[in-house]
Amino acid sequence: MIGNLNFKVDSIKDQVITWRHLLHQNPELSYQEGETSQFVYNTLLTFGNLEVTRPTKTSVMARMIGKKPGKVIALRADMDALPIQEETTFEYASQNPGVMHACGHDAHIAILLGVAKIFSSLQEDITGELRFIFQHAEELFPPGGAEELVEAGVMEGVDTILGGHVWTPLEVGKIGLTHGPMMASPDSFYLTIKGRGGHGAMPHQTIDAILIGAEVVVNLQHIVSRSIDPLDHVVISVCRFDGGTTNNILPNNVQIDGTIRTLDPKLRQEVPLLLERIIKGITSAHGAEYDLKIVLGYRQVINDERIVRVLEETVRDVMGASAIEFVRPSMGAEDFSAYLQKAPGAFFFLGGGNKEKGYNYPHHHPCFMIDEEALHYGMMIFINATLKLLAGKA
Repeated sequence: MIGNLNFKVDSIKDQVITWRHLLHQNPELSYQEGETSQFVYNTLLTFGNLEVTRPTKTSVMARMIGKKPGKVIALRADMDALPIQEETTFEYASQNPGVMHACGHDAHIAILLGVAKIFSSLQEDITGELRFIFQHAEELFPPGGAEELVEAGVMEGVDTILGGHVWTPLEVGKIGLTHGPMMASPDSFYLTIKGRGGHGAMPHQTIDAILIGAEVVVNLQHIVSRSIDPLDHVVISVCRFDGGTTNNILPNNVQIDGTIRTLDPKLRQEVPLLLERIIKGITSAHGAEYDLKIVLGYRQVINDERIVRVLEETVRDVMGASAIEFVRPSMGAEDFSAYLQKAPGAFFFLGGGNKEKGYNYPHHHPCFMIDEEALHYGMMIFINATLKLLAGKA
């Protein structure tokens, strides 16, 4: 069947690239994907054999029910862009000032549209049900689009879900796989150190919130390797330190904000407790007070081992064993994790980099671009892995 599917994928390759260019020219931010979702909705209707619905205002889901009952497999693509001014010179560069598909979601949409088009022509041969989820608001949390779609019921009855992400750190023609934890939970902390301000020449009359804050910043880095095994995957980064108005006034308060990244659900609960213990100790020692707020982001993306093995087998069959790249877990985050609370699944990286063509800018960069050969490989992996899952491979 693979040879036949190769022909089908090849036959729509140009169409998929055209879709991607159109989407890249017209990016929309999270929760504003009105035109994007309407384009997806209208395009899906042209394929036939699909039940197309809108689970939320700016998302789309299509169902294809095979001729015989069987497993329910869901495939997901995210649709939102980023608040970035594009700096490329491609003729299909963003026409929306200050907004850009700088993370490859335009490619994800085009790939899944291609997959849906091919499967819509195979309905007579399909045993089971396929769901094509076009998700809004992956880039903005909480709560994120995936959580909202789960609440809307898109995962009811689903046996397995697959997701993928174009990845410029991987060369085109490579597929990045990870067994188990793959992406971290991105929790945030917002800390106010409450001191007593005064004249910079007489700091003994103050409770110096800046000095206390500096001690907090340094000591938070002791959590990793001193309170937590350095072999565990934990990142604590202070990303904002705000206090004071001029060079000779010590402020009353200092604001310190940052991110906590973990790959282990147990550590996700433990780290905030350690963080507050340090903050409480330091502020108390100096006679200061504090206010700490922890905001939970997405859960960790933890791949199901059986389904990753299906992806391995798929890559070997379709692209050859040399295309498999086992990648280390990323401390980046993905709300695909919300779907994994309802059904086992796996997430993979789709190589999109090409150094010779200059397509090696990182994600979220104003010059971000992918090698569009990745679209072909993405369709082949989704289609063939789905067929294996429908056949009971996992």
